[in-house]
Amino acid sequence: MKIAIGCDHAGFKLKDAVVNFLKGRQIDIVDMGAYEYNKDDDYTDAAFKVAGTIISEEANAGILLCGTGFGISIAANKMPGIRAVSCWNVESATMAKAHNGINVIAMGGNIVKPENVPEILSAWLDTEFQGGRHTRRLNKIAMAEKSTLTIAHQGGGRVVIFNHPLVQHKVSIIRDVNTSVKQFRELLQEIAGLMVYEITRNLPLHEVEIQTPIEKTIGHTIEGRKLAIVPVLRAGLGMVDGILQLVPNAKVGHIGLYRDPTTLEPVEYYCKLPFDIEERDIFVLDPMLATGGSSSAAISLIKKRGGKKISLVCLIGAPEGIDRIRKDHPEVEIFIAALDSHLNDHGYIVPGLGDAGDRLFGTK
Repeated sequence: MKIAIGCDHAGFKLKDAVVNFLKGRQIDIVDMGAYEYNKDDDYTDAAFKVAGTIISEEANAGILLCGTGFGISIAANKMPGIRAVSCWNVESATMAKAHNGINVIAMGGNIVKPENVPEILSAWLDTEFQGGRHTRRLNKIAMAEKSTLTIAHQGGGRVVIFNHPLVQHKVSIIRDVNTSVKQFRELLQEIAGLMVYEITRNLPLHEVEIQTPIEKTIGHTIEGRKLAIVPVLRAGLGMVDGILQLVPNAKVGHIGLYRDPTTLEPVEYYCKLPFDIEERDIFVLDPMLATGGSSSAAISLIKKRGGKKISLVCLIGAPEGIDRIRKDHPEVEIFIAALDSHLNDHGYIVPGLGDAGDRLFGTK
């Protein structure tokens, strides 16, 4: 069994007690920090890191430590599949495991004494989930999570996987070999448009006074943030119009890459970006995140020309592609409409949808 642990400064004093207990139980530890006392750190960082290790199956469960255990458990519960509860004694740990099947236990350094850590963690580990009516309730929670989106965070930029029913529905149609070129083009634009709501979620707003037909009120407008969308030719072109419909003032760059059929590595043949690319929030559009080579190369080209705030927007991705981007560009946020299982021997996503460029332009 592997347990991930994470804490902020307020929970730091409990960390040694937790580590010593786990070692005594011969449980493998995935230490996600903090590694030193820093009064300016944030419990959210520890929560997301520990939750990310559980989502990626690097750990089976997690322990989080902050001042009360409240804030850090709230943050962890924003991640899909995480059931975190703040526990302060044997009874609370026992009931949280038996009725709620928690896979993350949180404790507060201002509430729990180090000498009480072993009995609380023993109660959590040794108690069995009772199932029955409790399973029904947890299943309802899981369904609510699936109706929105999945966010995996493992220390770098987010990986956001869309689970919205409309997106899932349209992705299923676009996968179908019988979908026509016309339908494919339209659906690719529609999916890109639906993804805009999430990829622009963090754009800053400022208040403005407006006059309605009834009275004056305060509204909000986007703070003059400069946006750029950069499709990777040629399949990325299919996503451009869907995004421009909602952010029509965004500048559009273009990057031309092709994949060497032997090495599967990208080769550049064109790059044209807005002159002030370094001042813009940049969305790289690459429908298929397969090996990740083309997307990574495109991001590198943008960085060489001064681009800083870069996100990658894809239709379908494979774990291999995500791993490549995380390795080459760990700070880049990745937005994916659907995550598939793996790549085949030819570097195609499985089950995928084939070659997005050929299906978009009817060239095969």
